[in-house]
Amino acid sequence: MANSGFPIPIGSVLALAAILFCIGLFGVLTKRNLIMVLVSMELMLNAANINLVAFSRIQSKPNLSGQVFSLFTITIAAAEIAVGLALLLAFFRLRQSSEVKDLDSHRW
Repeated sequence: MANSGFPIPIGSVLALAAILFCIGLFGVLTKRNLIMVLVSMELMLNAANINLVAFSRIQSKPNLSGQVFSLFTITIAAAEIAVGLALLLAFFRLRQSSEVKDLDSHRW
């Protein structure tokens, strides 16, 4: 049942989130560049945020809990990308590469 403040059908929103999550999962599993893997992980987190907001809006009495959790997820994602890029920069300085295959710990 759609709320009058949320005119988009919930099925369409959930389908969009599922498509974004699948694209992100595909990117994480297949990309070789570490930056693209980080971007794909962010895409998966954004799909989860869409679900949080959509499910909080379709209740019979809409509340802000989904939006609050989504804000926390965005904050954690920003911290994750900052740490990930710092690690990537340190790895690039050490190995002169940003490829996933070069992360082998035996050659450190």
